[in-house]
Amino acid sequence: MTRTGTRTLGLICVAFAVVCIGVWIPLDTDTGLIEKVRRRVEIGDALAPTVAAAFILMGGLVLVLAPGRSHADSDPVRVTLGFGAAMLAILVLAFAMMLYAGPLVVGVANLFGSDVLEYRLLRGAFPWKYIGFASGGIVAISGVICLAERRVSVRAIVIGALAVLGMIALFDLPFDDLLLPPNGDY
Repeated sequence: MTRTGTRTLGLICVAFAVVCIGVWIPLDTDTGLIEKVRRRVEIGDALAPTVAAAFILMGGLVLVLAPGRSHADSDPVRVTLGFGAAMLAILVLAFAMMLYAGPLVVGVANLFGSDVLEYRLLRGAFPWKYIGFASGGIVAISGVICLAERRVSVRAIVIGALAVLGMIALFDLPFDDLLLPPNGDY
């Protein structure tokens, strides 16, 4: 993609995020970002979409402001399809890990322990509730970074782990009754 195309994409992302944060989310949600109900802090309806829009805004600003180099690929359709297929494979693996890592680890623990454990009963308890979210999140984030950089690096894995820890600190630690994905579905 040319530098002009990258900046245009960045400006579109910035405009979309600003409209979401300033207009769409406030008009579409009944509560604010964080609500206090009966002396208890709860997540408001607007928190998740606002955080998502903020990430889109940051990504758009990076595209607009970051210096970049223009390059032309020999076959852009093949490169785009290959990139899309690799991205899909990373995300499918990450979501499969999110869904199955927790129950799999509990199954392995049952093989070596005397107590029979059931993941459904442990999905809200430390450390079990973080297994799927952390493993899938690290694979998703570091996998996408490695794909974009076209190389596997320890730096990408560390960034993935720190991003997942940040999401846990932001979404799980302040709220007692919140279940991280995919635990709410069991």
